[in-house]
Amino acid sequence: MSVLRSVLFNVLAFLLTLLMGVGAFPIRWFAHGLALPYAKLWSRLVLALFRSICGVKVEITGLEHLPANGPALIASQHQSAFDTLVWMLLLPRPCYVMKGELRRIPLLGPMLVLTGMMPIERAAGAKAMRMLLQETDRALKANRQIIIFPEGTRTAPGEHVALKPGIAAMANHAKLPVIPVATNSGLFWGRNAFFKRSGVLHIAIGPAVGPAKRAALLADIEAGWREQEKTFQPIV
Repeated sequence: MSVLRSVLFNVLAFLLTLLMGVGAFPIRWFAHGLALPYAKLWSRLVLALFRSICGVKVEITGLEHLPANGPALIASQHQSAFDTLVWMLLLPRPCYVMKGELRRIPLLGPMLVLTGMMPIERAAGAKAMRMLLQETDRALKANRQIIIFPEGTRTAPGEHVALKPGIAAMANHAKLPVIPVATNSGLFWGRNAFFKRSGVLHIAIGPAVGPAKRAALLADIEAGWREQEKTFQPIV
């Protein structure tokens, strides 16, 4: 049954993305202001397919730690493509820090730019950090909520990697605290995984930490993640 569910979800999600990618041309040409609402609609539909077809229940705790409006810095674990979609539903004006090469994906790339995301060319070294801080200023002035994945790549559940320093630079530059978020999304929608798994997917939002010096802030983010992971239901 899980195989059939996975096939059905992958096919429908691909067709939906293709259809809405083509349907976005009028927005790209004439109505840039509709780009973010359109992207939110796409994310909502893809995740609705994921929940209903794959039998996944999404349980979110700590929503009280998120701002109703205004700027914010959110440091989320990154285990799945799910993590790159769900914040479109949880925040009023989300803005993801993302790999610069994503701009070159046909249909999707131009819409990412129009929605005001933050594409960073990570291979650019010190220039990438300057760009990150410039984009941070732009996003916060527009009252965007910035989502960054400090691990720098998708990781397996339970895998620990050294965090990238960009989030500390952003927090200290903007003089904003950081909201740590833990998840177990990789158990249900793994990295590059065709097959999906049913169950309870957790998103645990912790209280804000920092700003602080780089080492202390990165340690506080990790500690926040570990504390939130304690609330997850065990997988049987």
